[in-house]
Amino acid sequence: MEWKGWTAEKLLEAASQARLKAYAPYSRFQVGAALLDAGGRVHCGCNVENAAYGPTNCAERTALFRAIADGCAPRSFAAIAVIGDTSGPIAPCGVCRQVMAELCAPDMPVIMGNLSGAVRLATVADLLPGAFSLSDTEGKKESG
Repeated sequence: MEWKGWTAEKLLEAASQARLKAYAPYSRFQVGAALLDAGGRVHCGCNVENAAYGPTNCAERTALFRAIADGCAPRSFAAIAVIGDTSGPIAPCGVCRQVMAELCAPDMPVIMGNLSGAVRLATVADLLPGAFSLSDTEGKKESG
């Protein structure tokens, strides 16, 4: 499969290179992500930990937030790859899935891999069926 001239393998390699930049002094668990935008540019992200844990940011969200900060429009992305040192293909956490549901099209491919070469492909909708959206609340008024 190919998107904007990028294969799953090339995106996973970009994610793997981003993984090496992770700041993970507490867990020592490095994760990398590579987000392909509509123009064929790749925005990389890595996990960045914090001693308070709550402020920690995952690789997927780092890549998405970076792309938005670089001027990309929400839902304009072609694919995202994520990689980590796991026994099977790494899956995005629940928070990342919700952010992807907000910023990516439901049918956008999510390429999940590990350092041993295992790969799994899904869509954003596959990863978070029935995702919460503020459009679910449109037209509703608080009762009371």
